Amino acid sequence: MLRIAVQSKGRLFEDTMALLAEADIKLSTSKRTLLTQSTNFPIEVLFLRDDDIPQCVASGVADLGIVGENEFMERKEEAEIISRLGFSKCRLSLAIPKEINYTGTEWFNGKKIATSYPEILQNFLNQNNIKADIHVITGSVEIAPSIKLADCIFDIVSSGSTLISNNLKEVEVVMKSEALLIGNKSMSQEKKEILEELLFRIKAVKAAEDKKYVLMNVPTDKIKEIIDVLPGIKSPTIMPLATEGWSSVHTVLDQKCFWEIIGKLKALGAQGILVLPIEKMIV
Repeated sequence: MLRIAVQSKGRLFEDTMALLAEADIKLSTSKRTLLTQSTNFPIEVLFLRDDDIPQCVASGVADLGIVGENEFMERKEEAEIISRLGFSKCRLSLAIPKEINYTGTEWFNGKKIATSYPEILQNFLNQNNIKADIHVITGSVEIAPSIKLADCIFDIVSSGSTLISNNLKEVEVVMKSEALLIGNKSMSQEKKEILEELLFRIKAVKAAEDKKYVLMNVPTDKIKEIIDVLPGIKSPTIMPLATEGWSSVHTVLDQKCFWEIIGKLKALGAQGILVLPIEKMIV
């Protein structure tokens, strides 16, 4: 049985539960319990505060953890990064009152900076030869300048709306963060085998993100030109239709270039284009 620690609430909790559900790992989260076990996979989930997860994994209380990169870097625990998960993205930034004319990082010399991430901030200050006073607070960091507790703040920024509502502006991005899958360095072979199966499922889910399965009818004499347009995984599937001179082409397209390619396909005579979502993709 593999034990994985995840955040007990918030955006990272929601994204983690969605990932496990897409990987067909069934969990009961209706009751607010500390520990819940999957009914169809040898895994149990331990719900914790995000800042407790790195230590929990490093000490062996949990075998794995899904945690923000910012928390992992701040805690400096002896655990290994197994995979970057690509969701719950944010950044750690320095922000100052918006009426101030920002001249560069030297502005922070002699200033008092409020933060919940003193280790990451101190590293940044050292790298830039800045002497500043770090004031550590937990929660509601953004109000520190308005109540004269600090001159500026160093905190998580997602959309920036919290900064705007507190009359602050972002001036330096110190670190970009995303969800990480971290692991204990002393897992048994049996647990590593379960981990491999879990990673296989996660990769299948992630590979399908922003991908579309596309089917279309095309003139047979245009197949070569159409194949040249398609950036498929390997090569498209081509099947002859009952109507002479026509074929059916099946392929996978990335959402980012989808409309551009569809336009080119239509210009080459493609008809009856059918677009389907992909739930999982094994590559």
